[in-house]
Amino acid sequence: MQKVMQYFKQICKIPHGSFETDELKEFLVARAKALNFDVLVDEAGNIYASKGNPKICLQSHYDMVMVGEAPNLVLEEKDGFLSAKNSTLGADNGIGVAISLVMMEEFENIEVIFTNNEEVGLWGAARFEYKTKSKRLLNLDSEEDFRVSIGCAGSVDMYASSKVEKTVAKGVVYELKVEGFPGGHSGTEIDKNIPCATKFLAKFIKENGGKIAFFDGGERRNSIAANAHATVVFDKELSEIPSFVKADFKGVKECEIYKNSDEVLNMLCIFAQGVRAWNKELGIPEDSVNLSTVKEKDGALEVLFFARSMSKDGLENTKFETKTLAESFGFKIRNENQTTPWKPVANEFSHAVLENLRKYSPDAHFAAVHAGLECGVFIGLDDELLATSIGPNIFSPHSVKERVELASVEKITNAVRSLLKDMKC
Repeated sequence: MQKVMQYFKQICKIPHGSFETDELKEFLVARAKALNFDVLVDEAGNIYASKGNPKICLQSHYDMVMVGEAPNLVLEEKDGFLSAKNSTLGADNGIGVAISLVMMEEFENIEVIFTNNEEVGLWGAARFEYKTKSKRLLNLDSEEDFRVSIGCAGSVDMYASSKVEKTVAKGVVYELKVEGFPGGHSGTEIDKNIPCATKFLAKFIKENGGKIAFFDGGERRNSIAANAHATVVFDKELSEIPSFVKADFKGVKECEIYKNSDEVLNMLCIFAQGVRAWNKELGIPEDSVNLSTVKEKDGALEVLFFARSMSKDGLENTKFETKTLAESFGFKIRNENQTTPWKPVANEFSHAVLENLRKYSPDAHFAAVHAGLECGVFIGLDDELLATSIGPNIFSPHSVKERVELASVEKITNAVRSLLKDMKC
């Protein structure tokens, strides 16, 4: 594990937020070549490295979600966990990358895929240009060391937009901020009822009869909003301000406001954040929607809703419901980056993975996850491929509270090494 953590700490020193990954790409390519792998890089920045007669393909993504002070990562180790001060850590999926690099040092007959820009809609995997030589793919992007993932949710980005038109209003002007909410992963943590900063701010403005002059909420498509701020005009000074709202009084004056301020607030308040349906068989959400971001962009106010479902029908129903809601308040909607759910099915390869993981995590079992995994994309590209996913315990990814359990990293490293030995790699 020591070697894995050395690699991971090297990765942490290199900025690698989504769409800002070139420097880490160069590092990974150079390292693979130094280990005598044949290396190819496609137009999307995916790295494919092969050596010998591959029996298995290890796969992980090398971009990270940047929240807080990232990419300036200051690592902190405490009580058996590694985190980063006031920022995401990037253990999702830098630990998977580090484990792959160690296995590339130790084995002669493996292939590795490092995908680019996974955190923005499995972007890189969908554009992967090569075919693996082996037909067994082990993804290292799961986040519980007792879980062998054999299925995942599909997802879709739903952009609701309305042209920004303003009118002048006179009143009491405030700059409002909601900051430091917990945030979290919009898939694996959507059932934890983590508060959405955007909805809390919209509700406060609505309850006090405010009109929006400017609104900005949320950080990332796949993160629960931790921060939101707005410029708002009220009829009178605010008398009661809850502790979670920071209010900066700007005076009594004229201010341009959105003509559709009421419609914007109504849509944000009525929208049902979180789990929409529960899958009793799998013990995870069946359908969910996250209010990801609210941004002014190219002369429009754009609201991004990010939906996930374990079924294609569920995804289509959520798209219909969200479209109906948005259009009711004068917004136009478009859908992007739709991925197909990966139906849970165990096979001989997943059983081999489970057997080896149980050597180090005795309670390990098959599961599906209400989040996106690139396995489904790769199976879509090659229907002969057998795919499975494992990974160490990572808590609160996509938030400043992200941390990885070091003992768990050792379990997963040992399980991967044991699997590769069994497969005579």
